[in-house]
Amino acid sequence: MITVDSVSKSFNGKKAVDSISFHARDQEILVLLGTSGCGKTTTLKMINRLVESDTGAILIDGKDVRNQKAEDLRMGIGFVMQHSGLFPHYTIRQNIAVVPDLLKWDKKKTLQRTEELLNKLNLSEDLLSRFPHELSGGQQQRVGIARALIANTPVLLMDEPFGALDNITKADIHSEFKSLEELKNKTIILVTHDVQEAFELGHRICLMDKGKIIQAGSPEEMLYYPENDFVSDFFAKNRLLLEYKVATLKDVKAFIGTENTHYTFNFPENISVWSALQILSSDHKNTVYYEMLIKAFNEYRKTKII
Repeated sequence: MITVDSVSKSFNGKKAVDSISFHARDQEILVLLGTSGCGKTTTLKMINRLVESDTGAILIDGKDVRNQKAEDLRMGIGFVMQHSGLFPHYTIRQNIAVVPDLLKWDKKKTLQRTEELLNKLNLSEDLLSRFPHELSGGQQQRVGIARALIANTPVLLMDEPFGALDNITKADIHSEFKSLEELKNKTIILVTHDVQEAFELGHRICLMDKGKIIQAGSPEEMLYYPENDFVSDFFAKNRLLLEYKVATLKDVKAFIGTENTHYTFNFPENISVWSALQILSSDHKNTVYYEMLIKAFNEYRKTKII
């Protein structure tokens, strides 16, 4: 869906992005991960031409972005900025309607689509007449996502969308984000410096440093098959937690002892071990299941390259 081929960008003679290449597949969430200054946001902004690349090519659905007017290109790409990026002097209704107004939608169509998104994002309609400063951080971020989704574009770019939120609010929005049907038919590129966020939301991760992609792969590949010491060191601090989040019930099921086969977990097989343990820990009656799952995970972990 999106191809970035040998793209570079310099500012004042210093390379911010240094000849990088990657693909974002159709209906996949690709995460650009790295510390501040690694080039991830510049890379994201070159895709919708908020920043123009110096060299290389960027294709969306086979079409070079430079062969389109920048304004037309951006109409077909949803964009969620840091700190929601809402216009402070616009009401919430006006903020969400920015792109529909540019596309000259009729008011009824815009209102129907707005109400549909508010419902999906757990926002009440009485917020529409308010201004951004009257909303909580979590509400503002949801409105920013609604504004990016309203035109139902096939591509969504997200620049540190949850960075300003507290951990509890962030966890709630992550859960909503993963379950939102609206996002499952889109190609999404998400920029973050948050390792846990990258592992929770991304199908694949591009780890960047000093303007280059150091390794690209699935969360499991990043953990268990690092290409060099930089990659393994980058994830070392959070490693055990990340392993719990990468492993699924399907992965560990074979390691549940034969003496326990009469126990059944009432979870889908693709749920992460971490999510299952969180649910089980909320009820003391589930102690047997909790301990069984921990033991199975530890046996599974021994089979991986660490």
